[in-house]
Amino acid sequence: MQNFLDPAILFFVFGLLAGAVKSNLEIPQPIARFLSLYLLMALGLKGGFALAKSGLTAEVAVSLGCALLLAVVVPAVGYLLLKRLVSRFDAAAIAATYGSVSAVTFITATQYLGNQGIAYGGHMAAAMALMESPAIIMAVVLANLARQREGSTAHSHSLKAVLHESLTDGAQLLLIGAMAVGLITGAAGEAAMQPFTGDLFKGMLAFFLLDMGLLAARNVGSLRGESPRLLAYALIAPPVHAALALALASACGLSVGNGVLLMVLAASASYIAVPAVVRIAIPEARPALYFGMSLGLTFPLNILVGIPVYTAVAQRVL
Repeated sequence: MQNFLDPAILFFVFGLLAGAVKSNLEIPQPIARFLSLYLLMALGLKGGFALAKSGLTAEVAVSLGCALLLAVVVPAVGYLLLKRLVSRFDAAAIAATYGSVSAVTFITATQYLGNQGIAYGGHMAAAMALMESPAIIMAVVLANLARQREGSTAHSHSLKAVLHESLTDGAQLLLIGAMAVGLITGAAGEAAMQPFTGDLFKGMLAFFLLDMGLLAARNVGSLRGESPRLLAYALIAPPVHAALALALASACGLSVGNGVLLMVLAASASYIAVPAVVRIAIPEARPALYFGMSLGLTFPLNILVGIPVYTAVAQRVL
């Protein structure tokens, strides 16, 4: 219940309601893009400052290893399940979407942990960046194999081209670059950037979540007529993926804060980076399906219910 008293979450709920009643309220796309870049830059700087304080520890290496493992296992298992419900192309696209991560869900989780006084490592921002690309690469390989089965190579994409596009994505580069700046400048940089990474952060997040609420409400309609089992995947897969991350965190001895963020990363689904790449790399897949599932169902689930539940469970287990 405390999560719903957070202004940023309430603005997300307001966006959902405004979208549901078909209000003409909207955030202009250039502003939404700016807010997204701001949040990534602020998150990267915060992660870099934290890393400058803690240094590269064993937990940093273990956390990154767990993140990489999840980035491979989640889309692989997802594809095996989904290809029984939809075409192989749709299965590959959805698996990539759910195998990758949502930066805004992660940022909201860090804000929630901060409100709860739960410490976490700045290196988890690096874990998020690390989990972005493997699912995309795997999906393109699976789609190319599906084309070979059908005897068609009209839309095949080279792995090199997709790898370059996913690794040089502007948002991801900004996150990594900001982390590097934070790591290099340390405490002095943190003091200088405090108004940018601290005072402004909450308001910018609330503004962006308002836009996400509007988008989520307007994308649910694209799922009408789809298989109930497919829609159930969008709601059941996230907590299952979070449980897998929790098991890894427990086995590897991660702290509560880092365990929660690993769960959030595993449970989230991309609705920006992956759809942008997959729309070009797998044109046979239906964007309304993988985009609608991730933004219309999974994103609200994680923002409203998932983050506080994952935190409560991790506190008990870890």
